[in-house]
Amino acid sequence: MEYKYCENRNFEDLSSGRVLYGGGGIPNFPVRLGNEIYKRCVGYLPRKESFTIYDPCCGGGYLLTVLGFCNRNIARIIASDISSEMVSTAAKNLALLTRKGLKQRRRELEDLLRQYQKASHREALESLERLQNSLSRDIPSTLFPADCTRAIPLEDAPDIIITDVPYGNLVAWGDGGGNPLQAMYLQLSRIARPDTILAVITDKKQKYQGDAWLRLEKQVIGKRKFEIYRLGA
Repeated sequence: MEYKYCENRNFEDLSSGRVLYGGGGIPNFPVRLGNEIYKRCVGYLPRKESFTIYDPCCGGGYLLTVLGFCNRNIARIIASDISSEMVSTAAKNLALLTRKGLKQRRRELEDLLRQYQKASHREALESLERLQNSLSRDIPSTLFPADCTRAIPLEDAPDIIITDVPYGNLVAWGDGGGNPLQAMYLQLSRIARPDTILAVITDKKQKYQGDAWLRLEKQVIGKRKFEIYRLGA
């Protein structure tokens, strides 16, 4: 794949479990790829600043948190997941996009360094310092548990919807009936504006079939595939 917007650089400060919270069952996402997809979405929008972005399958909030640290044109983040436990983890990660959240994380890492004197904790504190310097302002976030294959309780339409959907058995991540992926696309069309841009990352076997969304581009990267859409006519 040709990267149009995101340069190939060191993203180790954003590694899961370093400053950002990780854990078993919490999906991560390649930082460079996530930023490339986001910037491609921005390219389809009429304006280039002050975006609200939403992830309906946020997991532990890793992708959204990374995007917040890397993109100063994000004004607000909305996140939901079918798992309340994942939403709780996402809240901790998205709080890092605020001075208060970074201060709390610094205390945690300093306590770990005092207890265990590990180089990894010292390096994490150095990463936190760099992330703090890169954050020009607090980015507010709204989180809630929701099954995105059913009605999503979201009143304000986001500018960009970006999500890395669960792979494998689709039935495991929603109970909206029939094909959960198709149900998700339908529900997202009901909370979008005509100019909302949708980016969905799936494995190569997962396919959208419907007319609610018009595909703008498609790219395959290894086992992953991402597609970018706007609402159909």
